[in-house]
Amino acid sequence: MPQGYLSIILHAHLPYVRHPEHQYSLEEKWLYEAITECYIPLLLVMEQLRKDNVDFAFTISISPTLASMLADALLQDRYNHFLIRLLQLVDKEKERTKNDPLFSPLAAMYRERLKEVFDYYHRWGKQLNKAFKHMEYLGNLELITSAATHGYLPLLNLHNEAVYAQIALAVENHTKIYGSPPRGIWLPECAYDYGIDEILAELGIQYFITAAHGVLYASPRPKYGVYSPILTRKGVAVFGRDDESSKQVWSSKEGYPGDYYYREFFRDIGYDLPLEYISDYLHPPGLRGDTGIKYYRITGPTNHKEPYEPDIAREKAAEHAGNFMFNREKQVEHFSAHMDRPPIIVAPYDAELFGHWWFEGPLWLDYLCRKINYDQEHIKLITPGEYLDLNYPLQESTPSPSSWGDKGYHEVWLNGKNDWLYRHLHRAAELMIKLAVDYQFPNQIQEKALNQAARELLLAQSSDWPFIMTTGTMTEYAISRAKSHLINFLRLEKDIRENNINIKWLNHLAEKNSIFPHLDYRVYYKTENSVKVPVGVM
Repeated sequence: MPQGYLSIILHAHLPYVRHPEHQYSLEEKWLYEAITECYIPLLLVMEQLRKDNVDFAFTISISPTLASMLADALLQDRYNHFLIRLLQLVDKEKERTKNDPLFSPLAAMYRERLKEVFDYYHRWGKQLNKAFKHMEYLGNLELITSAATHGYLPLLNLHNEAVYAQIALAVENHTKIYGSPPRGIWLPECAYDYGIDEILAELGIQYFITAAHGVLYASPRPKYGVYSPILTRKGVAVFGRDDESSKQVWSSKEGYPGDYYYREFFRDIGYDLPLEYISDYLHPPGLRGDTGIKYYRITGPTNHKEPYEPDIAREKAAEHAGNFMFNREKQVEHFSAHMDRPPIIVAPYDAELFGHWWFEGPLWLDYLCRKINYDQEHIKLITPGEYLDLNYPLQESTPSPSSWGDKGYHEVWLNGKNDWLYRHLHRAAELMIKLAVDYQFPNQIQEKALNQAARELLLAQSSDWPFIMTTGTMTEYAISRAKSHLINFLRLEKDIRENNINIKWLNHLAEKNSIFPHLDYRVYYKTENSVKVPVGVM
C-alpha cells in the first residue's frame, strides 16, 4: 500500500471545426497540429511504457467534439494530406541544412518524429479513437468525457434541459465511440454550479473534476481538503485540483515549460524563411503560419534565441520529472500523517500543453512514470475511478460554484466582450425545448430539421466562442461561428413552425455541421418529474 496517490488527468478538447467548403481551413489546422504534436506523441509514450513493463495510469478526457472530429473521414483524409506535405517540407529542410552542424541534426530530428507520427496514424487506419480505446482496454488509461460541445454549463442553466442535453449527448457519444459509458466527466472549464450534480447522477456519471476552491469552499468544509474526494448529496464524487502540482507545470514564471533550454514555441520556420521557399507547404498555402518546425530554444526573456539542443532539453525533462516526483512525495508524506486514508493528489492539465505548447511535455510524462515506477515507493499513479474503487468513506458536502478560469468563477466567459451572446443562447434553448415538446411525432423531413436545429444550438453553446472573444485571438471567427449557428437555428425553427422546410438547404447544413449523427432532438423533452437546475450565483 503506497502512502498516497497521484492522478494525472489530461483534458483533450478542441472546438468542432469542419469546413468542407474550403480546401484549406486555417481553423482545421488546430486539429492537425494537436494530433501531430500532442495526441499521437502521448499515445506513443503510453505504448512504449507498456513495452518496457512500466506501471502507469493516466486519465484522459476526450471531449465529444474532438472525438467526433477524430472519427470524421473528411478530416482524417485532410490530416493525412497535411502530414504528407509536412514530411515533404522537412525533407526539403534536411537538404537545405545538410551542411549546417547546428540545424541539420534538428531537421533530421523532425523528420524522424514526423515519420513516427505518420506510421502510427496509418497503423491504426487513421482511427485514433480506436488507439485510445485500446489503451483503455489494456488497463493503463481511463477515458472520460466532457459536455457535448463544451458548453459553459453554469451560464446555460437557465434551462435545465440545455444542461441535460449537453451531458446526455456526451454520455451517448462516448459510449458509441469507446464502447462503454464514461465513469467521469471533465466539466467544461472545470465550471460547476449548484444542481449540476443532479443531472450527472441521473445520467450515471460517478465523478467530476473541479477547481481547488470548488472543494475547499464546499459546505460543510471538507475535512481533508482536496486530498480526498467529497460526495455531493446526489452521490457524485468531486475531485479537487491540487494547486501546488498545477503551478509547477502551468506557471509561466515558475513552471517547468519556461526553462530556457526547452524549445521556443514562438519561433518557427513558417515566419523565419523566405515566403517563396516555404509558401507551398503552409496551411493555407501562401499564408504565413506555424509549421511546427522550430529550431530555437527559449534562451531568455529577450528576442535573442540560441539553437535548440535536444540532449540538454532531455536532461532538463528528466530533472524536472524528478523534482515533480520529489515534491509529490513530500506532499504525500505530510498529508498521510493526518489522514485515515492515502491522500490523492489530483493534477489536471489541458492535454494540448504536452507536445504543442510544451514540446518536451510528453517526454516529461514518460520520465515521470519511469521514476515513479523505479525510484521510489511512496506514491502510485492512479485514476479517479480506481481511487473510488478503494471504497474509502467520503464526506458529503456541497461544492462551491467555481471554474479554473481567471479569478476562479465565470468572468472569462461572461464579460463586456461576450455578454451579448447569452440572451440569444437562452432564447434559442427556450425555442428548442418548445419544438421538442410540440413535435413528438414528426414526419421524416421535420425530424431531420429538428435534429439539425438541436445541432446548431449545441454548436452555438460552445464555451470556446466566448473564451476566444475574451482573449482576442481570433475574435471575428468566434463571433461568426456563434452567430452563424444561431441564425441557422432560428431559420430552422421558423421553417419547421411554418411547415416550409427548404430540403436542399437542410441537406447542405446537415453535411456541413454533421456532428452527432445519432442525435435525437427529443433529448430536450423532459417530463414534469425531471430534475431542475436552479440558476446559481454568477
